[in-house]
Amino acid sequence: MRRDSLRADSMARKTGQLPGALLPGHRIVAFYGNIRSKGMGILGREPKDQMMRKFDKVVAEWQAADPNLPVLPALHSVTITAQGAAGADGKYRLMNSKSTIEETRAWAKEKNAILFMDVQVGLSDLPHELPKLEEYLKDPTIHLGIDPEFAMQTKGVRPGKKIGTYDAKDVNYAINFLARIVSENHLPPKLLMVHRFTQGMLTNYKNIKLDPRVQVIMDMDGWGNPTLKKDSYKAYIEKQPVQYTGFKLFYEYDPKQKPHHLMTPAEVLDTTNLNPRPLYVQYQ
Repeated sequence: MRRDSLRADSMARKTGQLPGALLPGHRIVAFYGNIRSKGMGILGREPKDQMMRKFDKVVAEWQAADPNLPVLPALHSVTITAQGAAGADGKYRLMNSKSTIEETRAWAKEKNAILFMDVQVGLSDLPHELPKLEEYLKDPTIHLGIDPEFAMQTKGVRPGKKIGTYDAKDVNYAINFLARIVSENHLPPKLLMVHRFTQGMLTNYKNIKLDPRVQVIMDMDGWGNPTLKKDSYKAYIEKQPVQYTGFKLFYEYDPKQKPHHLMTPAEVLDTTNLNPRPLYVQYQ
């Protein structure tokens, strides 16, 4: 593992990054949710054909807003979901069935989209949950998201009672887990997306150790009016950068009342609003 890491670092120094790296040469535009749930996001809220038409339109809008940067479509599926009930082992999380995962994977392939598998660990932890996804992550088109909001082990309460947290060591575990899969299976670099909308959701960010086999996206995940969203981005993403940045838009919550509205691609790309411009944009 150490030798692989040194070799990857050496290659990255020569070329700037490893072959096949998706960032910063693309902007990823993702629809988030779960195909079996109307309540988790746009991915499952509408009938498939209607949702896919909306997805095509949004991808085209982003490409038109920044013609010089290719847009890469993505489906971002919550694959291990925090639960209100403890379950047999008391860990408050549930993994999608194999049939749900395979159907979601097929939807992504229909659109030539990459797929993110998102993990909400509840009272479990990443070392127990991520190995369940390893076989899927050997697919070069499948990437990983981790959500501190529902990481409750240090809080000692069930998901939804408080906002959870990850430390740099948790992010480092995910990076190392993905890096090993990349090396063992001769894959291009993986993407790791980390949700964030409060200070406490991620501690000791300076201790995150980057690896060229894994590209890390910190995603500003909060909902509300554009001013609040921009302020959160500046406070938690711009001021505490890790590598690449993301921004989330909520169809249900952002536009509830004026001056609330769903920000347009042009607004998100305006560097007086968000600097750096996010390379990952997620719709929930």
